[in-house]
This record gives sequence, C-alpha cells and structure tokens, in this order.
Amino acid sequence: MELKEIKSVIDLMNKNKLSEFELEKNDFKIRIARESGAATGTISQVTPQITYQTPAPLPAPAAPAAASPTVVETSDSLPTINSPMVGTFYISPSPESDAYVEVGQEVNENTIVCIIEAMKVMNEIKAEMKGTIVEIIAENAKPVEFGKPLFKIRPK
Repeated sequence: MELKEIKSVIDLMNKNKLSEFELEKNDFKIRIARESGAATGTISQVTPQITYQTPAPLPAPAAPAAASPTVVETSDSLPTINSPMVGTFYISPSPESDAYVEVGQEVNENTIVCIIEAMKVMNEIKAEMKGTIVEIIAENAKPVEFGKPLFKIRPK
C-alpha cells in the first residue's frame, strides 16, 4: 500500500468520523486508529497511529468471511442485506443511471443490488439470496459501516 492510499484511508476516516480502520490482505496488514483524545475534523487535527505487521504465512489462501454481505434476521422477521465493508453506499452505477434495484423488485443470489466505494474502489454487492426487495434502508451517497443493514428482503 502506498502513502497516497494511506492518506486516502485517513481522509475517509475523517469524512465518516471513524476512529479505527484495519485492512488485511494476504501477507499485508495495516491498522490506523485515532488516539482517544484526538479531536474530529481535518487530517491536520488527527494523529493517526499506523501499525504494519507481516503475519505468518497461511497454509492455504482462504476467502475472508467478511467479503460478502451477511443476512441477519430483523425484529420484524425479515432478513436484511448488510454492508460487507465500510464505505460509501451507491444505489446506481452512476448519478445518471437507474438504480440497481427498487422496492418490489425480485432478486436472486447473483443480482447486484448496490455499490460500496471503499478507498476509491467500487465494490459491487450481490443479494446472495432469492427474494423481493421490501425496503432500501441505506441512503444513496452516504457512508455505511460494516454490518449496517442496506436492504430488507422477503425471501422466496
């Protein structure tokens, strides 16, 4: 990861008022955290703590569990499609385009329901279940946290 990318992460943390960020890929791990007394605001007011670690080699590469949306039962017994990462939620591929999905639309496991932008990378999020979109919970172009519900879905 280059310094420019690290600065982008710090800017994303400031923009979304995050206190901690951690990324682990293969043999690379980075953790950025604000000190407990640091003021929120621009990067000049934040003193990030950056730690680099090289973990021991893994016996076989495994897909991380957080790489795909998780489905969780809500209080009204409808499952939700949750954010698999921290980033910015987009309901369509561009401002001029139609939304990926709308309320009442049927989806299957491979239907792309939205994009989450993280570190200037557009990540397509799939429904990963058959059903009908009942509610769009997240707001377009607004930040989302890991695990935050994005959609309510009625399974088929």
